[in-house]
Amino acid sequence: MKEIVFLNRNKNKWEKFEQLISNQSESSPDALANLYIQLTDDLSYSRTFYPESSTTAYLNQLSMRVHQQIYKNKKVKKGVFRNFWTTDLPLILYDVRKQLLYAFLIFFVSVLIGILSSRGDQTFVRTILGDDYVNMTLDNIKKNDPMAVYKQQGQSMMFLGITINNVKVSILAFVLGIFTAFGTGYVLFSNGIMLGSFTYFFVRHDLFWESTRVIWIHGALEISVIVIAGAAGLVLGNSLIFTGTLPRKTSVQIGVRKGVKIIAGIFPIFIVAGFLEGFVTRHTEMPIVLSWTIILSSLAFIIWYFVINPVKVYQNKNK
Repeated sequence: MKEIVFLNRNKNKWEKFEQLISNQSESSPDALANLYIQLTDDLSYSRTFYPESSTTAYLNQLSMRVHQQIYKNKKVKKGVFRNFWTTDLPLILYDVRKQLLYAFLIFFVSVLIGILSSRGDQTFVRTILGDDYVNMTLDNIKKNDPMAVYKQQGQSMMFLGITINNVKVSILAFVLGIFTAFGTGYVLFSNGIMLGSFTYFFVRHDLFWESTRVIWIHGALEISVIVIAGAAGLVLGNSLIFTGTLPRKTSVQIGVRKGVKIIAGIFPIFIVAGFLEGFVTRHTEMPIVLSWTIILSSLAFIIWYFVINPVKVYQNKNK
């Protein structure tokens, strides 16, 4: 059956399902249970024959709403919270794996551009990072403490300020997706250029490894969440342009739901990254082994939870 035929044959039924979910007072448990069975049948069919389509994404979202409606007593609310981290979010991450790859590639290419631009023009880094920051860092290098910038502010205030800034950047990367991929792409591009310029600045002063082992204590998580938030923005932008067989309003609603859940999923990482930058990064004298243990552990967690685990959860769910 062609997807458009499948959609036309069932869209009226699905609209009635949405109305039934919205009218919570009129929704009996038996009716909802029957609804859930029909939806899962449709979802199974759609996953089999149209695995990458927006119709499948829509049915997946609708079935999750019915599931939550059925099991929304207090005991199950605790299970729903756990389910978000173990099933719901990983499945969304699996659905948006292409956007995550695109966000990473945009950011990675931007970093290379920042490195090459700084290498070709010594004034480029001042254009990107500003004279005040560059001059301050040069003074710190002369004092044999190039990472002193992380020691200038109180731990608690630095933690709070950095966390708020990370949240703002990530939400901006997501929200600008409403202007299609160009809005989110701009945030990824500008941050990538900044990181590339910043990195080559220390390369030029023979401080690459020293700066890396200090800065990436928090940077491994901080940079990762910017890329992941960028993926959420690309999901939003794509839902506006590539609606497939769905009405644009429905497509955007699905994109917003996915994006918001992704941002909610990386929120704890904002806090951990802010804590590391405020309380840990400043200890530049810590053993090298400890620094690299933190960095590699952070990267391992990001790769496992956001790349490997979603594939495993998807495969287990469809056995």
